[in-house]
Amino acid sequence: MELNYEKKNIWQNANQEELDQIYDYGERYKSFLDSSKTEREACSEIVRQAKENGYVSLDEALKNKIKKGDKIYLNNKDKSVVMMIVGDDLSEGMNIVGAHIDVPRLDLKQNPLYEDGDLALFKTHYYGGVKKYQWTTIPLALHGVIFTKEGKKIDIRIGDEEDDPVFYINDLLIHLSADQMKKTLAEGITGEQLNVVVAHNSKFPEKDAKNPIKDNLLKYLNKKYGIVEEDFLVAELEIVPASKARDVGFDRAMIAAHGHDDRVCSYAALEAILKTDSPSRTAVALFVDKEEIGSVGNTSMGAIFLENMVAEILSNQRNDYSDILVRRAMANSKVLSADVTVAYDSNFPEVLEKNNASLLGHGVSMAKYTGSRGKGGCNDANAEFIAELRDLFNKENVIWQTGELGKVDQGGGGTIAYILAGYGAEVVDMGTGMLSMHAPIELLSKADAFMTCKAYNVFFK
Repeated sequence: MELNYEKKNIWQNANQEELDQIYDYGERYKSFLDSSKTEREACSEIVRQAKENGYVSLDEALKNKIKKGDKIYLNNKDKSVVMMIVGDDLSEGMNIVGAHIDVPRLDLKQNPLYEDGDLALFKTHYYGGVKKYQWTTIPLALHGVIFTKEGKKIDIRIGDEEDDPVFYINDLLIHLSADQMKKTLAEGITGEQLNVVVAHNSKFPEKDAKNPIKDNLLKYLNKKYGIVEEDFLVAELEIVPASKARDVGFDRAMIAAHGHDDRVCSYAALEAILKTDSPSRTAVALFVDKEEIGSVGNTSMGAIFLENMVAEILSNQRNDYSDILVRRAMANSKVLSADVTVAYDSNFPEVLEKNNASLLGHGVSMAKYTGSRGKGGCNDANAEFIAELRDLFNKENVIWQTGELGKVDQGGGGTIAYILAGYGAEVVDMGTGMLSMHAPIELLSKADAFMTCKAYNVFFK
């Protein structure tokens, strides 16, 4: 019996076959990131892969008697998704892996376009927790949807291809930054200064036009997309980094990309459930929206679309259906709240307690609690459940560790765990450790991403 505990290093324990699997998984994950820079795009890609792998929509499934082994998806308003493999008795509960597909970014304001200083610019409102100064002076892309007055939906994706233009947010030149440099990082760039440069040419509008650059741009947008300025009022447009996911390091062992939080867990859940076939206990992968702003709105975990889906299926399956069966199904469930955590960063050791911090390359990270300071707002998982997971992961050779979101009095954060726990389900946070969380470009280990998927897969099975 080993008396002392020591975290395992994936790289040092992997054989050549496993190393190949880690790198192959990294390529698939990067492809997902590049195709899914917004929650709508992630939703679309998840649904596409679900259909390719035999999943049918809930509406289609309800046309027949739903039985064990049926693979069903629910697309909730193109912003969140449920994937389910029906097990023996749904009322006995589900094994749920719940991730979120929204990420910190800049949203365009409803009336964003203006001209000033011989530039046309977009006004933005940042979404989620960001360090505002990090969004200046980097290439940016524009993604989202616009609806014309005729009701036509226009998908916008500009800035990712080599021949696309990109967009840009100015910062003050160092030569004139004496006052700015005296400010805190939080004050150096304000939210109202996150204005995106989108045009500069003033050559072609009519003579004496008050806003020739803006007019020029509107003519271009109307010709190319058929939109007018009023269409911005009903659009959903996001500013994201223009770069693609890239390998980091001579050994290509890490990935730098936009949106690791929380698409690393979202992709792991997607691949894990696609590898699962006819489990005895119903398996569910959740991909939800709006986690970064408090899980509010009808596409977030705060909405009851999963509960409604369970009710529809139970009603389809049983003659003795009642609402109590839905409550029983939810309360009997076991949940991995699939969200990232911070990994130990030697540049900033003062905010982390190393003995309880996740280490890069040491596996998927279990966080018994998140919250802030005195565990405020967290789900504090029950010992019985995490002991059960320990036995499962050790049996299935899943390399795992525990972690927390920084030192006790440094801050903290939350996940969707507390919402699912509110149904009475057993819930624990389980995800990938990473660096530079909420930056435009974040960093993580391919080994940890791969092991996160393996953990979710054995949990589903």
